[in-house]
Amino acid sequence: MKSSHQIEFTAGLFLLLGIACLIFLAVQATDGGSEIRGGSYELVASFGNVGGLRPRAKVSMAGVTVGQVERIELDPQTLDARVTMKISERYDDIPDDTSAAILTSGILGDQYVGLEPGGSPEPMRDGDQFLITQSAVVLEQLIGRFMMGGGGDEE
Repeated sequence: MKSSHQIEFTAGLFLLLGIACLIFLAVQATDGGSEIRGGSYELVASFGNVGGLRPRAKVSMAGVTVGQVERIELDPQTLDARVTMKISERYDDIPDDTSAAILTSGILGDQYVGLEPGGSPEPMRDGDQFLITQSAVVLEQLIGRFMMGGGGDEE
Protein backbone atom coordinates (compact mmCIF):
# COMPACT_ATOMS: atom_id res chain seq x y z
CA MET A 1 0.00 0.00 0.00
CA LYS A 2 1.35 3.44 -0.93
CA SER A 3 1.85 6.09 1.67
CA SER A 4 -0.36 9.18 1.58
CA HIS A 5 2.64 11.33 0.57
CA GLN A 6 3.23 9.24 -2.56
CA ILE A 7 -0.46 9.43 -3.50
CA GLU A 8 -0.52 13.20 -2.98
CA PHE A 9 2.68 13.62 -4.99
CA THR A 10 1.31 11.52 -7.87
CA ALA A 11 -2.00 13.40 -7.85
CA GLY A 12 -0.17 16.77 -7.81
CA LEU A 13 2.10 15.71 -10.68
CA PHE A 14 -0.92 14.55 -12.69
CA LEU A 15 -2.66 17.89 -12.03
CA LEU A 16 0.40 19.90 -13.15
CA LEU A 17 0.69 17.87 -16.35
CA GLY A 18 -3.02 18.47 -17.03
CA ILE A 19 -2.61 22.23 -16.55
CA ALA A 20 0.45 22.26 -18.83
CA CYS A 21 -1.54 20.44 -21.52
CA LEU A 22 -4.41 22.93 -21.23
CA ILE A 23 -2.02 25.88 -21.59
CA PHE A 24 -0.42 24.27 -24.64
CA LEU A 25 -3.84 23.71 -26.26
CA ALA A 26 -4.95 27.26 -25.48
CA VAL A 27 -1.84 28.71 -27.15
CA GLN A 28 -2.29 26.49 -30.21
CA ALA A 29 -6.02 27.23 -30.53
CA THR A 30 -5.52 30.99 -30.34
CA ASP A 31 -2.65 30.85 -32.83
CA GLY A 32 -0.33 32.42 -30.26
CA GLY A 33 2.78 31.17 -32.01
CA SER A 34 2.05 32.56 -35.47
CA GLU A 35 4.34 35.58 -35.34
CA ILE A 36 6.27 36.23 -38.53
CA ARG A 37 9.93 35.50 -37.97
CA GLY A 38 12.54 37.58 -39.73
CA GLY A 39 11.86 40.51 -42.02
CA SER A 40 8.53 41.48 -43.49
CA TYR A 41 6.82 44.07 -45.62
CA GLU A 42 3.32 45.56 -45.52
CA LEU A 43 0.55 45.34 -48.09
CA VAL A 44 -2.83 47.07 -47.88
CA ALA A 45 -6.30 46.06 -49.10
CA SER A 46 -9.67 47.83 -48.87
CA PHE A 47 -12.84 45.81 -48.29
CA GLY A 48 -16.50 46.83 -48.12
CA ASN A 49 -17.03 44.37 -45.28
CA VAL A 50 -14.42 42.42 -43.30
CA GLY A 51 -16.97 40.29 -41.43
CA GLY A 52 -15.25 38.60 -38.47
CA LEU A 53 -11.69 39.18 -39.66
CA ARG A 54 -9.38 40.00 -36.75
CA PRO A 55 -5.82 41.27 -36.36
CA ARG A 56 -3.32 38.38 -36.33
CA ALA A 57 -5.51 36.37 -38.75
CA LYS A 58 -3.49 34.46 -41.30
CA VAL A 59 -2.83 35.59 -44.85
CA SER A 60 -2.43 32.64 -47.18
CA MET A 61 -1.71 31.91 -50.81
CA ALA A 62 -2.39 28.44 -52.28
CA GLY A 63 -2.97 27.14 -48.75
CA VAL A 64 0.43 28.33 -47.49
CA THR A 65 0.53 30.97 -44.76
CA VAL A 66 2.56 33.90 -46.11
CA GLY A 67 1.73 36.51 -43.47
CA GLN A 68 -0.81 37.85 -41.02
CA VAL A 69 -3.23 40.72 -40.63
CA GLU A 70 -1.51 43.56 -38.80
CA ARG A 71 -4.40 45.99 -38.29
CA ILE A 72 -7.90 46.84 -39.51
CA GLU A 73 -9.04 50.47 -39.72
CA LEU A 74 -11.92 52.42 -41.22
CA ASP A 75 -10.81 54.61 -44.11
CA PRO A 76 -12.39 58.02 -43.36
CA GLN A 77 -12.63 58.99 -47.05
CA THR A 78 -14.05 55.84 -48.65
CA LEU A 79 -15.66 54.41 -45.49
CA ASP A 80 -14.23 51.01 -46.40
CA ALA A 81 -12.26 48.77 -44.06
CA ARG A 82 -8.55 49.20 -44.64
CA VAL A 83 -6.65 45.98 -43.84
CA THR A 84 -2.89 46.16 -43.41
CA MET A 85 -1.08 42.84 -43.77
CA LYS A 86 2.44 41.91 -42.77
CA ILE A 87 3.94 39.54 -45.38
CA SER A 88 7.11 37.54 -44.75
CA GLU A 89 10.01 38.75 -46.89
CA ARG A 90 10.49 35.16 -48.07
CA TYR A 91 7.45 35.82 -50.28
CA ASP A 92 8.70 38.97 -51.99
CA ASP A 93 7.64 37.87 -55.49
CA ILE A 94 3.85 38.25 -55.16
CA PRO A 95 2.63 39.70 -58.50
CA ASP A 96 1.26 43.24 -58.37
CA ASP A 97 -2.06 42.15 -59.93
CA THR A 98 -2.80 39.67 -57.14
CA SER A 99 -6.33 39.73 -55.71
CA ALA A 100 -7.25 39.52 -52.02
CA ALA A 101 -10.42 37.96 -50.60
CA ILE A 102 -11.71 37.38 -47.10
CA LEU A 103 -12.39 33.67 -46.78
CA THR A 104 -13.67 31.37 -44.05
CA SER A 105 -11.97 28.14 -43.04
CA GLY A 106 -14.80 25.62 -42.82
CA ILE A 107 -18.48 26.39 -42.38
CA LEU A 108 -18.21 28.40 -39.16
CA GLY A 109 -14.42 28.70 -38.90
CA ASP A 110 -12.06 31.62 -38.55
CA GLN A 111 -11.79 34.17 -41.31
CA TYR A 112 -8.53 34.87 -43.09
CA VAL A 113 -7.22 36.72 -46.14
CA GLY A 114 -6.66 34.55 -49.20
CA LEU A 115 -4.44 35.81 -52.00
CA GLU A 116 -4.92 34.72 -55.60
CA PRO A 117 -1.83 35.51 -57.70
CA GLY A 118 -2.12 37.27 -61.02
CA GLY A 119 0.19 36.98 -64.01
CA SER A 120 2.14 40.22 -63.84
CA PRO A 121 5.94 39.97 -63.83
CA GLU A 122 6.16 42.95 -61.47
CA PRO A 123 6.13 42.09 -57.74
CA MET A 124 4.33 44.03 -55.02
CA ARG A 125 6.49 46.25 -52.82
CA ASP A 126 6.23 47.53 -49.26
CA GLY A 127 3.14 49.73 -48.90
CA ASP A 128 1.45 48.63 -52.16
CA GLN A 129 -2.32 48.21 -52.27
CA PHE A 130 -4.36 45.36 -53.76
CA LEU A 131 -6.55 46.64 -56.61
CA ILE A 132 -8.86 43.62 -56.74
CA THR A 133 -10.56 42.62 -53.48
CA GLN A 134 -13.56 40.55 -52.45
CA SER A 135 -15.33 41.29 -49.17
CA ALA A 136 -16.40 38.72 -46.61
CA VAL A 137 -19.55 36.73 -47.22
CA VAL A 138 -21.78 37.40 -44.21
CA LEU A 139 -23.91 34.37 -43.42
CA GLU A 140 -26.68 36.45 -41.86
CA GLN A 141 -27.07 38.49 -45.06
CA LEU A 142 -27.30 35.35 -47.18
CA ILE A 143 -29.96 33.87 -44.91
CA GLY A 144 -31.88 37.16 -44.95
CA ARG A 145 -31.87 37.28 -48.75
CA PHE A 146 -33.04 33.69 -48.96
CA MET A 147 -35.82 34.22 -46.41
CA MET A 148 -37.06 37.40 -48.09
CA GLY A 149 -36.90 35.91 -51.57
CA GLY A 150 -34.25 38.33 -52.81
CA GLY A 151 -31.65 35.71 -53.62
CA GLY A 152 -32.91 34.38 -56.95
CA ASP A 153 -33.80 35.71 -60.38
CA GLU A 154 -37.27 37.15 -60.53
CA GLU A 155 -39.40 37.34 -63.66
